[in-house]
Amino acid sequence: MPSLDKPASFSNVSGKKQSRPPVQLPEPPCCDGNNHDNGQSLNWSIERMELVRIVSVALSAAAVWFHFWDPIGKVNVIGMAGLILGGWPIFKSAFKNMAARRMTMELSMTIAIVSAAAISEFFTALVITLFVLIAEVLEEMTVSRGRRAIRNLLEVLPNSVSVRREGEVRDINADELEVGDAVLVSPGGNIPIDGKVIGGFSYVDQSRITGESMPLEKTSGTTVYAGSINQSGLLEIRAERIGRDTSYGKIIQAVEEAEQSRAPVQRLADQLAGYLVYFALGAATLTFVITQNIYSTISVVIVAGACGIAAGTPLAILGGIGRAARLGSIIKGGLYLELLGRVDTVVLDKTGTLTFGQPKVQSVIPSPGIDPLQVIEVAAGAESRSEHPLGKAIVRYARESGCSIKEPDEFTYTPGRGIAAIFEGKTVLVGGRKLMLDHEIHIPKVPVSGLEDSEVFVARGKQFYGVITISDTVRPEAQRAIQEITRMRIRTILLTGDSRPVAQAVARQLDIKEAEADLLPEDKLDRIKSLIKNGYVVAMLGDGINDAPALAEASVGVAMGSGTDIARESADVVLIGNDFMKFTKTLVIARQTREIIWQNFAGTIIVDLLGIGLAAFGFLNPLFAAFIHVSSELVFILNSARLLQEESDKNIKK
Repeated sequence: MPSLDKPASFSNVSGKKQSRPPVQLPEPPCCDGNNHDNGQSLNWSIERMELVRIVSVALSAAAVWFHFWDPIGKVNVIGMAGLILGGWPIFKSAFKNMAARRMTMELSMTIAIVSAAAISEFFTALVITLFVLIAEVLEEMTVSRGRRAIRNLLEVLPNSVSVRREGEVRDINADELEVGDAVLVSPGGNIPIDGKVIGGFSYVDQSRITGESMPLEKTSGTTVYAGSINQSGLLEIRAERIGRDTSYGKIIQAVEEAEQSRAPVQRLADQLAGYLVYFALGAATLTFVITQNIYSTISVVIVAGACGIAAGTPLAILGGIGRAARLGSIIKGGLYLELLGRVDTVVLDKTGTLTFGQPKVQSVIPSPGIDPLQVIEVAAGAESRSEHPLGKAIVRYARESGCSIKEPDEFTYTPGRGIAAIFEGKTVLVGGRKLMLDHEIHIPKVPVSGLEDSEVFVARGKQFYGVITISDTVRPEAQRAIQEITRMRIRTILLTGDSRPVAQAVARQLDIKEAEADLLPEDKLDRIKSLIKNGYVVAMLGDGINDAPALAEASVGVAMGSGTDIARESADVVLIGNDFMKFTKTLVIARQTREIIWQNFAGTIIVDLLGIGLAAFGFLNPLFAAFIHVSSELVFILNSARLLQEESDKNIKK
């Protein structure tokens, strides 16, 4: 099969070049093993030598057919020459496999061709050879779509880029990029790095990376991904990740590694192919012993074939991983794609996975006679020097509300209590209920919005000003994603280190039936181990350092793209960006891939058993047996090729 190598290299974070190994697709079982592509192009053309073989065999078959009317019945030298020329790649592959003690379909087809020729059925032998050669060409064309899709991935990133260095704009080779470079991308250009916009305004098509169909507005401070397309204005981007470390680089690497890996179902396909050959040869021997009919015996050998599953299985895995990558989900190998297709339990972290992981002010409830903005101004002033997430949420809300924030004269933080700050001689208290009680501040009964909210009480002097409720926000797509997972009859479990009221509130909002709270990282790990021990196939979603052990232990660990580096490294699947729906779409793709593979398995076994039975009882002649073998093989390969269709991506996105 052709190799997919592109003369390019990626760079790592330090700027050091990394040569990228060539991508190779596994050989299809009925292929001659020759390289039919010079690496310069991938198209649907037939290689010259293949065309010569096909034409030669077809002409030889025609000559033999007309020779049937020759009353002398001379040995057809042309037919023998056609067999040698056309059948050589088949014979060569069969001998190699036999020397390696591998039973493949090339061997069975060689036996059939030689057997037909041995009884002077040259026409039958030539037509079988012609069917096999044509099947190889059609199979090559189908599988090359997968290789072409990968080449399209590789050719997206530009070879040269414009950077601003030392006040000057210069064009450099993409391999010379370094982290921190200011990269300029013109309208219509492909963005070569992951980074943040530091100048310019534009709309960017990042559907290739995140699966979002609409172009997104990019201004100063927003994030862009390598592989996306700048549509309108000039953008200046500070490079944060380059080469293989970019989101796009991870996609390419995942597809490369997936092609080199072998999922258990692929090994099963290879084993089944060998068993079917043994079964066909055994059935042929039994047929000859019982019927003494050489035509029926040859038909039995010809009709049985497992090329469809042996070539269709890796093609389906490639298609599934490629489709997932186009939708923004990096699967690190065929094994994990297969496991995703069998997942029956999904374990979810809360913060950063189901929620944004960024506390927000939900409501401001003032005491009678106090304006809500007064509560925010007083609290934001006290929290202006705080590093606490809740304090930052209050300051952010105050700025968004247009409040003026004053610096305190004095500032004291008491862990577990809150802040005491001095403004113009008056003490301002911002913190929990215990802080108020310590300073003898009376707290009236205040209605809060829900158990999931954190309460921050505010007082000035001895007067209670009010309460600010703060909570994390559930991702808008999370509820729909959970509904889709439930519709697939997959069990969902929420495991979080947050308090029980918070966990229950989020679970109730998303309709998650099982939720466990107050868990340490080792508690999550123990829960995952328990589920797997009880026979469940578990996918774990998380984004933080505390999720890394559980991600590594799960059957399939899935990390949110916004998560920590250690979480992404520990995971088997990485979602680019923060869209939880990508995981649901990935589950659908994995299930479709598994379904197609098992359709091929079942179809191959049914066709072979029926074909062997019909051939053994004399209902199939060698020509019809060869037609059934080739056509069924192509049907199963085309079934796998459905996963390469971009139309399928559109359906998944819906």
